[in-house]
Amino acid sequence: MKIIVIGAGAWGTALAVSATRNPAGHQVVLWARDGAQAAAMHESRENARYLPGIPLPRELHVRGGDVATLLDAAAQADLLVVATPVSGLRGTLHLLQDVDVPVAWLCKGFELPDEAAGPGHAVGLMPHEIQRQVAPHLKAGALSGPSFAQEVARGQPTALVAASHHPAVRKALVEAFHGPTLRVYGNDDLVGVEVGGAVKNVLAIATGLADGLTLGLNARAALITRGLAEMARLGLALGGRQESFMGLSGLGDLVLTATGDLSRNRRVGLLLAEGKTLEQAVQSLGHVAEGVYSARTVWQRAHHLGVEMPIAECVVALLDGQLKPVEAVAALMGRDPKGELL
Repeated sequence: MKIIVIGAGAWGTALAVSATRNPAGHQVVLWARDGAQAAAMHESRENARYLPGIPLPRELHVRGGDVATLLDAAAQADLLVVATPVSGLRGTLHLLQDVDVPVAWLCKGFELPDEAAGPGHAVGLMPHEIQRQVAPHLKAGALSGPSFAQEVARGQPTALVAASHHPAVRKALVEAFHGPTLRVYGNDDLVGVEVGGAVKNVLAIATGLADGLTLGLNARAALITRGLAEMARLGLALGGRQESFMGLSGLGDLVLTATGDLSRNRRVGLLLAEGKTLEQAVQSLGHVAEGVYSARTVWQRAHHLGVEMPIAECVVALLDGQLKPVEAVAALMGRDPKGELL
């Protein structure tokens, strides 16, 4: 297969490395927006900024710069993988709107709402909703699941989900990435997979906060479990299926992001518990923590649908500076009792 990964951050680079090492012998291009970054990576055979210490296979082609050249190459590819943050997805899909090639995105989150739409109408969109607006004719989907870029790039065992309404997209993603160290499962519940990927980032901030306050493993388990219930409530309201939230992109990704030391979103919670401001926490990461940017949008979407998400609501209040860490915990523990399945 001829595969182009658009976006040379940590996750895009890791998947490009993985696809290049696949025994099927794929031809893989990693496309960086910054031509200078692409040239440096090509010369050093390393993504020193986002994935230091991981050598790039000599067979992996690193390109960048001119958009016209990218579009020419895209027309000849078998699969395009968009590895931008959610904030860059709309513009990238607009560029690709006329290609007749399967497209998949890696980002997890909700787009910031368009405040110009007015009260009651400005809600953040999921990636597939963005695609429906700007490139409705694309055969597209998402590649998601519990995965840290460093581990995938090192060839450590990982399982992902290829989600799309189009069987051809699921098939292309499986053929591109399924191999000895990376299993890829197909799922036609694109909504459920995207909701899981977005909400788990918000919940990981909450678990990081609890760990930073040394509340104990009982508290962590409670947050993960009740967070999963919030994720499923929102996902079902948006049209997802219950079983997806018990799978890799739901429970699996939540457990990884809420407990793993490589989780940037969990790290935000830990830093806030230390007394750092949100600005200090984000600056110290050096990478995007999607939960910071999508927390408010997730909660607004839930509120718009009448879905109760108390953990997400507390995370938003914490990030906005309306609650201190200990106050956020007290707010959750002070809620009225109710049945577990409600």
